[in-house]
Amino acid sequence: MQKGQVVKLDRGYPLVRTDGGRLVRCEHATALVKGEQVRAVIGDWVEVAVPEGHDKGIIEAILPRTRAFVRKDPTERALPQVLAANFDRVFVAQPLSDMNFKRLERELVLAYETGAAVTVVLTKADLAESEDAVRAVRDRVRELAGPAAETVVVSAADPASVEAVRVLVPAGTTAVFIGKSGVGKSSLVNLLVGHEMQETAEVREGDGKGRHTTVSREMIPVPGGGYVVDMPGVRGLGLWDADAGIEAAFADVEQLAEQCRFRDCRHLDEPGCAVRAAVDSGELSEARFASYQGLRQETAQVKERREEARRLRGEKASTSGKRRPPKSRKGKRG
Repeated sequence: MQKGQVVKLDRGYPLVRTDGGRLVRCEHATALVKGEQVRAVIGDWVEVAVPEGHDKGIIEAILPRTRAFVRKDPTERALPQVLAANFDRVFVAQPLSDMNFKRLERELVLAYETGAAVTVVLTKADLAESEDAVRAVRDRVRELAGPAAETVVVSAADPASVEAVRVLVPAGTTAVFIGKSGVGKSSLVNLLVGHEMQETAEVREGDGKGRHTTVSREMIPVPGGGYVVDMPGVRGLGLWDADAGIEAAFADVEQLAEQCRFRDCRHLDEPGCAVRAAVDSGELSEARFASYQGLRQETAQVKERREEARRLRGEKASTSGKRRPPKSRKGKRG
């Protein structure tokens, strides 16, 4: 039995690099996946058997993950889907000249939920109308992402901006890039490694839009640094167990909520609601509050469906994800 790490996933079988440096194309042991939705993902450490005369290795076990990027499986009602494991940083890529702030909020929730360091990379800055436009978008993103996340503006014409990303992937670390197709992830990976590693599709003149052709997930070495993983454009970003991610991505709302009169305030029409007061005064935008409420509701619905699925299978109620003790309806002060 050998230990190794999954370094590439495509439409075929996982490619595992063993501790000895050997690359082995693998399949999963029947006992590992039988009756379970368990598969090794990019970054997983695994135990592999290579039987004599067998053309593929066999993944016998998936070792415990230090962290994982998880979304709700878009094809299932109440199942998680792990997209990557054992990384140190999440780069959230968005094109500066065509920002989607609603999507960015959701991406930040999922990134923060992993527990990894989070960086927002604003790509295609060379397409911005002016330096003032760049600063305006960057400042808004920094306000949205909060002090826990770094924000880096990148232009293909500015090597220093690429270097600012490279230094965030030092030797011995792995970073994952997320973002929908066409935001410039593959182009940035090519700039980081110094040559064409990821194939990119044609980009229209004027708006810089297009789509890249990445269909596999691969750990790509950065010269003098660690590894980066360019995730194929992920359209569906359904939340799974995202309480901690929401708390981090909406730290401003959470801080206001701590000042509400009732500890289980729903921020609707309860007396002494600090969140509603902030919205009414303009301190908190209605749009940001609506996003917060919507993501909270989505997470609660996923939990309800998960527990319903457990009950149908005859299992006990889950205690995972319960980060806080039950809150009473009593006010904070006697």
